Parts: sequence; C-alpha cells; structure tokens
Amino acid sequence: MAATVSAVVLAASGIGWHLYQDLTGGISTSDVILGGTPKPAGTDLNVLLVGVDSRTDAQGHPLSKQLLAQLRSGAEDGVLNSDTIILLHVPADGSRATGISIPRDSYVDIPGYDKNKINSAYPSATVDAASKLRNRGEDEAAVDRESKTAGRQELIKTVERLTDVKIDHYAEVNLLGFYNLTNAIGGVEVCLKNSVKEFRSGANFPAGPQTITGGAALAFVRQRYGLPQSDFSRIRRQQVFLAAVAHKILSAGTLTNPVKLQSLIDVAKQSVVLDTGWDVLSFARQASNLAGGNIQFMTIPTTGQTSNEHGDVVTVDPEEVRDFVHQQIGGSDGSTDASTAAAPADAVPPSQITIDVRNGTGTGGLASRVASALTKRGYVEGQVDNISEPTASSVHYPPGHEDAGNQVATLLGGMHAESDDAVPTGTVRVYLASDFSMSDIRSDSTDDSTSTRRSASAPPPPIGPPITAQGVPCVD
Repeated sequence: MAATVSAVVLAASGIGWHLYQDLTGGISTSDVILGGTPKPAGTDLNVLLVGVDSRTDAQGHPLSKQLLAQLRSGAEDGVLNSDTIILLHVPADGSRATGISIPRDSYVDIPGYDKNKINSAYPSATVDAASKLRNRGEDEAAVDRESKTAGRQELIKTVERLTDVKIDHYAEVNLLGFYNLTNAIGGVEVCLKNSVKEFRSGANFPAGPQTITGGAALAFVRQRYGLPQSDFSRIRRQQVFLAAVAHKILSAGTLTNPVKLQSLIDVAKQSVVLDTGWDVLSFARQASNLAGGNIQFMTIPTTGQTSNEHGDVVTVDPEEVRDFVHQQIGGSDGSTDASTAAAPADAVPPSQITIDVRNGTGTGGLASRVASALTKRGYVEGQVDNISEPTASSVHYPPGHEDAGNQVATLLGGMHAESDDAVPTGTVRVYLASDFSMSDIRSDSTDDSTSTRRSASAPPPPIGPPITAQGVPCVD
C-alpha cells in the first residue's frame, strides 16, 4: 500500500510517469467493492487494509520452499488468514489519516456464517466459493481468483457490519510484501522495551532502538507468543511498523529517488491486491498532505477474552465499536447500506415456518448448512434434499403466505420468491442453484452465542495512546 501511494504521488506531480504506468499496468486487482457508485475525488474515503498469511504471491503463483522458510509462513496450502485488519480513514482534504486496527480474534457477526473470529470470514467464504467453482468445472486459475474475491467480499461485509462504516476501497498485502518492503526502503526504525527471542516467529531482538529489514521485519510484526498482551501487543507492533514505513517513505526522499521508487513498485506488483476501479492517482493527490506525518493508529475497544467452540476469542460490543469508530473519523460518510444492516423485524414468527431446503449446486452438505443456519434463527427444519440444479435460486411459498416467503427470501440475501401450489401450508421451500453462497445469508447482529464462557480473569487490555508517524515509540 505504501508502495502504491509513493508511486502515484510522483505521477501526480508529473515526475516518473512511466513508473506510474508500470504500477497501474502490473498491480493485481479484485472486484470486491459491491453496491453503489464509486465516490468522486475529494470526498472522505474508508480503506480496508488487510495483511494475509499466504503461500502465494498477488498473482496466485506459489512461493518457493526456500522463500517460505525465510518468511516462516504458518499457513497451510490453500489457507488465507487475514492476520492484519485495519480500517483507514482519509478525509476529503487529505490533511490526516486514521487507522483503526481490529484484532483478528474479535468475536463478531459474520454474514452467512453466524458468529466467529473475524479472521475466519475471508477463508470461510473462499473455501465455500472454491468448492462451488470446482463443481461447476472451472479451471484452477479461475477457482483461485474468484474464490479469493468471494473471501475478500465477505471480510468487507463483516467489517462494515461491525463498524457501521461503508468500505470504499480495499488493499491487501501478503507476507512477501512485508518482507520486501523494508528491503526496498532500506529498513525502518523501531524500538523495543525489552529484548526478545521467540522461535515460532523467529523474533530475536535486543532492547532499544534498532533498524529492521526483511525477515527480521516480518518477525517483528508477526510475533504473538511471549508478549505481555499477546495479539494486542502484536497489533501495537504492526501499528509502529506501518507508522515507521509511512514516515520513511513520506519524509526521507524516497519519492525523489527513482531507484527506490522502482523497488517499491516492484514490491506492490508482487505483493499487493487493490480493488478494481480504484483511481490510485486521485487518491495519492488527496493523501499528499500526509507527508507531515499526520497519521495515527489506534485499536477498537474490546470487552474481554472468552473461550468457546471457536477457541480463545476477543469479545467486543458492536455498539461500542461503532460509537468509537464514528468518533474517531468524525461520523462522516459512515453508515453502511441496507445490504449490511440488521434484518428487519419478522412479519411471521420463525417458529411457525418449516423450511425445506433442496440443493442443486453440487456442493455436498450445503442444504444442511443452510437449514442449520435458519434453525438457529428459530425456523423449523423440514426436508433436506439434493436435486438437479435449477436455473436460479428461489424461495417457494404456499398461496396466500407471501409474507412468510418474502421473509425467508430476504434472509437469504434477497432471493426470488414465488407462490407454489405444491408447497404445503406452514412450509417455505428453498431451492439452491449455483448463484447462491452462504455469505448471502443475512445475519442478526443482535445474536449472541450462549455457549461463550466469559473469563472474569481476562479484562480488556488498555487501548493505549495512538501510534503516530512521528517519533519512534518503544513497545513490547
């Protein structure tokens, strides 16, 4: 992301136009921003910054075993863990930027998947989409590309629901990007309160200020174990690292050094994915005032730590998170559209509706998953069957029961609903075609799992003062 901004800032000033063309012609894009028209230049923008633990580059090419060993990648083949999630707000005048980190273990409502850790949104939707695409006979290149798009869209919807902020743009960087970025700019300055040696991440640092590059930089931002506040300490490190990168790029002559700039562009082309249609040149012009270091990072408020069927999770109060986020970004351009809002009140009590689900997608177990998702909302499970694929997904309801049919259709993402004499009274029948995804199911943001056991001994860690791009604060 920093490489992208750097290149287009030069282009905006008329310097290095061929470098700008090199960037825009070679960077990977993904069509992940759904609904509405792109915001015009000069308006407030909300960008979702995501760091993924991936064994491939931005084009989906597998990384070598030697490089993976240097990266100490913990991801399994085909798995994408969104370990860094930051909502970046840039106001219309570009005078400052606010980055708000969301802990990866935050236990939140994930549309279509009930509640889980927020970093499960991306891989869950990716795996589901990949299965569907393979069943349709798509080649592996299309499966990789389109399934990751589905995963990114699911993460965007999840963040929008949690924060009540509409995401305008998306930027993703993989492990290789963190590794190469610091090499391209000659390292960044960080400071540690204490010396550390932790074998999982490869972190081996003395106390005090120091310059980190390559594998050491990656270990710095990835270490989680052996820190006093676990993932919260890691988040502070990520914020310090990003602030240091921004400071060095924006104030150390990088933008006037063609060699360093070309290196940054090469990093972006290999490691960064942006949403399709993002006018990065306009964005760079808007953000050009950030050269003074007017960037700060903070973390959403949390309410504690718990254990449930998903393991150790971090609890959050969505209302408190939304209030905090809107307070930090000034409440401008904030609220999400209707597609991510909580479902309206039921016209018919779910307990009075039996749901039959007929799966024509070829994805095994999908009908049972849909039925289970609906029964958790109070509906009665009916027949679950596999059928030949229909032309499109639809909801059928008995004559005179349009309210029940439309209610279920809305819950399933606005599916087509129609009257059907063959459906018995008290039943709604769902037909699934390949146009359906579990991520289409709308979730009730008021849902709260009763299986969660709150830990009285684990109060929320202090948020701490914001990290800025000025100075080098010492962290754990």
